[in-house]
Amino acid sequence: MTAAPVLYLSHGAPPLADDATWTRQLADWSAGLARPSAILIVSAHWEEAPLTIGATTTVPLIYDFWGFLQRYYQVEYRAPGAPALAEKVRKLLRSGETPVHEDPARGLDHGAYVPLVEMFPDADVPVLQISMPSLDPQQLFDLGRRLAPLRDEGVLIIGSGFFTHNLSGLDMHRDAGHAPPSWSAEFDDWGAEALAKNDVDAILDFASKAPAPGLAHPRIEHFAPLFVSLGAGGETPETVIDGFWYGLAKRSVQLG
Repeated sequence: MTAAPVLYLSHGAPPLADDATWTRQLADWSAGLARPSAILIVSAHWEEAPLTIGATTTVPLIYDFWGFLQRYYQVEYRAPGAPALAEKVRKLLRSGETPVHEDPARGLDHGAYVPLVEMFPDADVPVLQISMPSLDPQQLFDLGRRLAPLRDEGVLIIGSGFFTHNLSGLDMHRDAGHAPPSWSAEFDDWGAEALAKNDVDAILDFASKAPAPGLAHPRIEHFAPLFVSLGAGGETPETVIDGFWYGLAKRSVQLG
């Protein structure tokens, strides 16, 4: 079996579903992938230590957002649970003496299901979400490396965040494709070059190396899933989606 690829994607917010361009890009992306045996996803919206495994049965989604239209709270995504994958994750992490907790009632948050609705709309691939136990870049990169053997079993590993994420600069009263602020464009340009060079050291040290890191990421939780993906992937990332959404960079990459 050919090793499954690893993805890092920008997941937007619930209104992503209304963006015809972005939804098509995500659907086209997944259409070009071999069907995974399961999906393991790390979302910007779940930070919990020790590392925690979410539900391994189909439980209700987590609508972890506020102030949106009611229809966004009615979305369903009843993907099968992935108990066998959860056991493999436990074994991989415990062999490295990484403590693993479980939260059997925690459903997928919007960082997980919003892109999956577009990429795997039939909800027929088992999905498992795990938490980010830290925001430390090196620790998350090492976590990805420990999870990498799952690729040989057809597991699609996805880090889901946003390539730039500063909601104070988000203006949804303008057109979604409006010109981005300079801090977002400059960070995205820097990141595109670092990814193309597979300069993992620079990306892990983005707080010192990137332009305007504090504006692009006042908190780094949306960039952090990229570190997991880089660790799990190993190969040079290839940009699949770029551009901006209400000024935020939606750069998304594939490894392998």
